[in-house]
Amino acid sequence: MHAHLINIPKIEDPRGNLSFIEEENHIPFKILRSYWIYDVPGGQVRGGHAFKEQQEVIIALSGSFDVVVDDGTEKKTFSLNRSYYGLYIPAGLWRQMGNFSTNSLALFVSSTCYSADDYIRDYNEFILFLTTNAKVNS
Repeated sequence: MHAHLINIPKIEDPRGNLSFIEEENHIPFKILRSYWIYDVPGGQVRGGHAFKEQQEVIIALSGSFDVVVDDGTEKKTFSLNRSYYGLYIPAGLWRQMGNFSTNSLALFVSSTCYSADDYIRDYNEFILFLTTNAKVNS
């Protein structure tokens, strides 16, 4: 599993802190798309898919939530609750988000433009994708 937390610069100031990201510097790819999730009702789950090509970084700009990342054999939960950490998720990993706090705001920066064909939305198809790619790459 290669998903991991990345540190985002934090400039502390008594008037309020500031953080920023730069593509191919703090973010390990060129950013082609950004989107955000907010107003998630209590108990709801988001995600539940993998990407064939897209890499992304997820940042909790406000509030908190958990991201479960699955490589087909191991699952790891990342609790995001600070705006100066981002979760890098490379292509080919299943992700699901839950446990959203009230007023949470999740920012996503992606390495690709939107393409419905890049999504794997069925877990069994995800496992087949991993198996097929493992055979091709060996």
